[in-house]
Amino acid sequence: MEFKMEELGYAFDALEPHIDAKTMEVHFTKHYAAYFNKALAALDNDTSKSVEEVLLTDLRPAIQNNAGGFYNHTIFWEILGKNEGKGPSGNVGKYMEQGFGSFDSFKEKFADAAATLFGSGWVWLLFDEKTEELEIIQRHNQDHPLCGKKVLMGLDVWEHAYYLNYQNRRPDYINAFWEVVDWEKVENRFLTAKTFSLA
Repeated sequence: MEFKMEELGYAFDALEPHIDAKTMEVHFTKHYAAYFNKALAALDNDTSKSVEEVLLTDLRPAIQNNAGGFYNHTIFWEILGKNEGKGPSGNVGKYMEQGFGSFDSFKEKFADAAATLFGSGWVWLLFDEKTEELEIIQRHNQDHPLCGKKVLMGLDVWEHAYYLNYQNRRPDYINAFWEVVDWEKVENRFLTAKTFSLA
C-alpha cells in the first residue's frame, strides 16, 4: 500500500442508514486524516517505503499508532459498500463454509470477537495461504494485522466509528456492519492482497 491518502470513493451518506453521513465525515476527515498526517510527520515526509514496510520495520510508537491507524482505516474504507443482502461467494464463501460451517456461523464468531474486544481496536478476517484457512483475530488500539497472512477485511470498533449514531450500543453497530460489507471487494482482496511479515 502506498503511503498516500486516497479519496473515500463514495459519498459520506452512501452507507446510510447503517452508518450515518456525519460519522463517516468525521471519521474520514478528522480521525483518518490525523493518523495519516501524524505518521507522515514522524517519517519526516519520507514516503519511499510502503505502509507495510514501515509498520514492520519501524517500531516507534508514533509510527505504530499512526501508520497503523492509516493502514487499518484504508482497508476499512475499501471493503465498505451497500451489499443489497448479498453474502460472500467465490473463494471467501467457500473457505467460510469449510472453516466455520456457514456464513451465519462466521458472522456469529466475528460479531462475538467484535463485541468482546475490551476498549478500542479492530477485528480482522485473515487468510492463511499455508493452511488454507480463514482466521478471525482481535487487535487493540491501532495495532496492525500484518502477520504473514492475507488481510481480507476489518471492522473498526473504536467508539469514534459508531458513537454518534449508536452511542454505547456496539452490538447494534456490529449488526449494521453486515449491511455494508462489499463482499466483491473482500473477494478481490483474497485474490490480490499480498502477505507481509518480517520472517
